[in-house]
Amino acid sequence: MSKNTRIALIFGGFVTAVAAAFYPIFIHPLTHKDEYRAVQKVNRAGINQADVQPVGKNVIYYSSTAEV
Repeated sequence: MSKNTRIALIFGGFVTAVAAAFYPIFIHPLTHKDEYRAVQKVNRAGINQADVQPVGKNVIYYSSTAEV
């Protein structure tokens, strides 16, 4: 195997490993927004944000229809 081929395979393997690590963190949530919104709606049901917000901080409201 020539030196250039080996370097290309090592570099390609590194790029593949980085892409495989970032897929579940960034790509999947961005392509499945509705699923994540439904899960967050269930997880945050019954939680009053003002009760969990640190003292002295303003409560931040996000519209569920706003584009992210």
